[in-house]
Amino acid sequence: MTKLLKQPTLNVKKDLEHEFVQQLEANQNIVHKICRIYTNDKHGHNDLFQEITIQLWKAYPKFRGDAKFSTWMYRVALNTAITLYRKKKRRPDNTDIEAVAYRLQADAYDDAQEQQLKLIYEAIKQLNDIEKALVFLYLEDKNYAEISDTLGITEVNARVKMNRVKNKLRTILNP
Repeated sequence: MTKLLKQPTLNVKKDLEHEFVQQLEANQNIVHKICRIYTNDKHGHNDLFQEITIQLWKAYPKFRGDAKFSTWMYRVALNTAITLYRKKKRRPDNTDIEAVAYRLQADAYDDAQEQQLKLIYEAIKQLNDIEKALVFLYLEDKNYAEISDTLGITEVNARVKMNRVKNKLRTILNP
């Protein structure tokens, strides 16, 4: 009798794992983009990607489907990145010997476009963690309702913050 009770639980776990893997594969670019904003090198990118994946897996059984999976994924991924970013800020800075930019799809960029992207990413890295998240979601063509839902702020607050961030980026890029 005990074997009969354990079998459905095993199938439920496999189904849950299968659903999670499918959702993660379909939306993994979200995580890669967040990693690119919050890290400076390939190793940091891979570490953050792994940590976000772990946190997503831990939180997945609690995902109720009230929002789209991608919106929920943004929230978990951004919270994980921000938490790790803040922990890293508490440690003394180390000089990175390999100052090589990590490319997601090197073939897709020409050099001029790559240089512009580097400038934009460097400007974004000067923003605080909430501003980075706001810019990321904005660049992902999320509307202000989705941005406010993901960040847990009001829609009006998201609009105001975004206008301030745009002005800040203009100042950084065109001193």
